[in-house]
Amino acid sequence: MAPALLGRRLLRRTPEGLLGGTIVETEAYGGPEDRASHARAGLTRRTRPMFGPPGHAYIYLVYGQHWCFNIVTEEDGVAGAVLVRAIAPDVGIEEQRRRRGRSHDPVARLGAGPARLCQALAIDGGLDGIDLTLGPPLWVADAAPGTPPPAVVCGPRVGVGYAGEPWTSIPHRFGIEGHGSLSRPFAT
Repeated sequence: MAPALLGRRLLRRTPEGLLGGTIVETEAYGGPEDRASHARAGLTRRTRPMFGPPGHAYIYLVYGQHWCFNIVTEEDGVAGAVLVRAIAPDVGIEEQRRRRGRSHDPVARLGAGPARLCQALAIDGGLDGIDLTLGPPLWVADAAPGTPPPAVVCGPRVGVGYAGEPWTSIPHRFGIEGHGSLSRPFAT
């Protein structure tokens, strides 16, 4: 599912208006056997959304300060989610810029990382567990009609060294090749 999300749009309706962009980078996480996944701890209050149903949001706080947004991908009762690592903003750019507090950053960098995209799109724990298939306030939409499929690259996930091998080397990170909004480049 992680590569299939590339090129789709992530949209957020706020009191200030519509915000969003194209998904350009994702990372896949499995169930309890995946030592890099939150599901490794089993079903807990924090991980409950990750265990289903599919199409719902799994949103959590890292380092006590940054929100991360995931899309649950497995059937109800089975853990699995895709972390949306980066978007290319294209709707509500000035509001995203204001939310990021980065008035001079290039537009391409406003959602270039999991915490950045959550800040830019006003995504926080209040949206944890919502159904992303129902539309506002947060949803995933298809790419615009006629948009060609993106060239996809893959590589190891980011920041999972604690999991050890083989989990640190598994190529479960996906991105649109050469895109300026990637959180970081892929090794070539």
